[in-house]
Amino acid sequence: MSLGAMIARLCASRGFLHKNDIADVVATLAERLPRGERDLAQAVAVGDDCAAIRDGDGYLLFAIEGMVSDFVEAMPWFAGYSSVMVNISDVYAMGGRPLAVVDALWSDGIGAADQVLAGMAAASVAYGVPVVGGHSNVRSTQSQLAVAILGRAQALLSSFDARPGDRLLMAVDLRGRFEDPYPFWNASVGAPEGRLRADLDVLPSLAEDALCAAAKDISMAGTLGTALMLLECSGVGARIDLGAMPRPAGVDFERWLTAFPSFGFLLSVREEHMQEVIARFAARSLACAAIGTVTASREVIVQQGEESAPLWNFDEAPFMRAREKNAADPDAVDAQATGAPRDHHSIRTEA
Repeated sequence: MSLGAMIARLCASRGFLHKNDIADVVATLAERLPRGERDLAQAVAVGDDCAAIRDGDGYLLFAIEGMVSDFVEAMPWFAGYSSVMVNISDVYAMGGRPLAVVDALWSDGIGAADQVLAGMAAASVAYGVPVVGGHSNVRSTQSQLAVAILGRAQALLSSFDARPGDRLLMAVDLRGRFEDPYPFWNASVGAPEGRLRADLDVLPSLAEDALCAAAKDISMAGTLGTALMLLECSGVGARIDLGAMPRPAGVDFERWLTAFPSFGFLLSVREEHMQEVIARFAARSLACAAIGTVTASREVIVQQGEESAPLWNFDEAPFMRAREKNAADPDAVDAQATGAPRDHHSIRTEA
């Protein structure tokens, strides 16, 4: 199997395509704004895991995740659990700590909602984050679930602060298993009491100690798709070594590339801080390794052994940012801003 063929399959995968759709959503929203207010489309930058709203000496974090309907139908308990888990991960990816979640649940009768609610309750207990309210409709013909979260950060990790020369680190909990047939690497359910939140607390500690400025949790786009989101927001490229990626023994590598881990993060770290960051994850028995280097180019190159191949060129096509404005198309959305200034982090989440 060639590296190029594997990349082609990744680019055609559901996870990649869902992230590509974000550009159309943002462009459509911006087109509905009055012409004089379209600068809001730039001020509310696309790409971070949470909206971050300045609040006193810190930030309020706000995010929402929706579960795909086939997942809710097939695995209702784990869908409920995951709806809380992924929101919590988004908050920690921003350098924050979660406060509470609310849910919106549709089902055909309360019996169909029982396992979803049981999964949500289990995650609430496991992570120590309360479910404080929400919306329900048990007279729906289709199961749907979305959960929103509120958190707080003293210092932010952002998708907009990767710099050329940074080392790209992957941190992941390998103590898990796949939830067949889905690409979910579950290192959460059944973990010892207190371990999950203590593991996640590494992220805000890195932000508060100024050891890392840019991070993103590994999403349904997998490790490489998540890397593209982070790099695109920061206006940079990278060279990524697939052989350096931490991975579980005995797991198909291409499946691992598309995996959505319950604990998985990419971090862009200055060279002088790299060993300290790796050591903090290692102290929690979490795998962490440098898998690449951030470059000043707008291209992402993937290497496997002696073979290398282009993954994406942001100058040729956006990954999830709206299309570039040009003089011939005055109604196009200008999405080339690298994000909101450091003192203004009203950020549209990446979905």
